[in-house]
Amino acid sequence: MKKARFERYNRYGLLFIAPFFLAFLVFQLYPIFYTIFLSFTDLKGWNTEASIVGFENYVNLLNNALFLQSIRNTLILWGVNFVPQITLALLLAAWFTNLKLKLKGTGFFKIIFYLPNIITAASVAVLFFALFSFPMGPMNLVLTHLGVLERPFDFFRSVTSTRLIVSFIQFWMWYGQTTIVLVSGILSIDQSLFESAMVDGASDAQIFRKITLPLLKPIMLYTLVTSLIGGLQMFDIPFLLTNGNPDNSVNTITMFIYKQAFTGSRNFQIAATASVILLGMSILLSTLLFRFFQEKSKVRGRNG
Repeated sequence: MKKARFERYNRYGLLFIAPFFLAFLVFQLYPIFYTIFLSFTDLKGWNTEASIVGFENYVNLLNNALFLQSIRNTLILWGVNFVPQITLALLLAAWFTNLKLKLKGTGFFKIIFYLPNIITAASVAVLFFALFSFPMGPMNLVLTHLGVLERPFDFFRSVTSTRLIVSFIQFWMWYGQTTIVLVSGILSIDQSLFESAMVDGASDAQIFRKITLPLLKPIMLYTLVTSLIGGLQMFDIPFLLTNGNPDNSVNTITMFIYKQAFTGSRNFQIAATASVILLGMSILLSTLLFRFFQEKSKVRGRNG
């Protein structure tokens, strides 16, 4: 009797989760397979019929200088913003969870650090465009007044400064989120380990290096993978700020896909091919990160 009742409840559970799977099949899985199919066709413009062209789109795209530049831009922008982001997040997480410091008001600072993440990308882009505008933007006025610049500087006509601004915005918007994730990871570690190390006379640096970092590895892997995938899909800030200019220096992969599909000749086949390559890059790089962390764990296990 109990078994029959349990099976009946199981059926209710399947009914409750069915909408998710239906939505996933219709709005995610089907578009993925259809995009892969389109990458092997010549569909473009307003055509509704397409012919199979094999790997022609892939060959053309891998010889497309603009697409290759978009890959370089994406990796540069992600690297320049993620390295300081994870460094600062680790530092803040270590401070907030330090048993010796016992900092007060950490909840307030977490909220402040997280606030940029909930501001819309459009608002952030407008804000920074105004801050660095030429010639009367606040940054130009301050820097010329302090004598750092002799005359106003057009930040958005410089490749380096535009990349740095976009990277800084990404860093500013996401370091709070990364900090909170790392704080949660550290708080999940058994506090008795830290207390024992403190009793044995271990310094903060030794505790962080020998206890916190090794036990934080799964959270670090999660942070790296999610940040990498998010970085490869970077679109809103560079698009809204400069539309990829100057000289396509912040034209990312997703911006390339958008422009191919929805502007000009509407090259859906090229956009689909670029999307498949982006998916392949995400899978490949994520797999490499997993393998890297696994190898390090095995090496430490042998040394230990």
